[in-house]
Amino acid sequence: MRTVKNVLASKAKPFNNVTPQTLVFDALSLLNTINLSYLVVMEGEVFKGIFSERDYSRKVILQGRHSDSTTVAEVMSTDVPMVNMADTVEQCMHLMNQHKSRYLVAFDLDENFAGVITIHDILRQVISSKEDVFDRTLAQKLVDEEEGGDVY
Repeated sequence: MRTVKNVLASKAKPFNNVTPQTLVFDALSLLNTINLSYLVVMEGEVFKGIFSERDYSRKVILQGRHSDSTTVAEVMSTDVPMVNMADTVEQCMHLMNQHKSRYLVAFDLDENFAGVITIHDILRQVISSKEDVFDRTLAQKLVDEEEGGDVY
């Protein structure tokens, strides 16, 4: 079974960090440059939260704030579910579903920030191991029905 450690090992090292004092405008510019939907908010080596496009739309735009005078600390998400390196992809899927979250924060055994697991990371794992996820008999039955025209 694939674990958080496996998923993080397959990802590039994170370079999408900002400090809590970063202005939202600058954070949005970075998001645009790196083409990601979130930034990791760090103060030195300490994880503080995640700033995402969703935070921007819900906590800046909808609340009438201005991105050139609001800091990331004011609008970032700090209640992101946490996982450890030994947790499985299945456990990650359950946590994301349970918390309605697109992100999980991973910590190592020493409780140091290790990375972020995204819904896209989980989807890639499911797709790469679809044989382990989907029942072959059911999948073949669906293919046969589609070829036979029985599917509406």
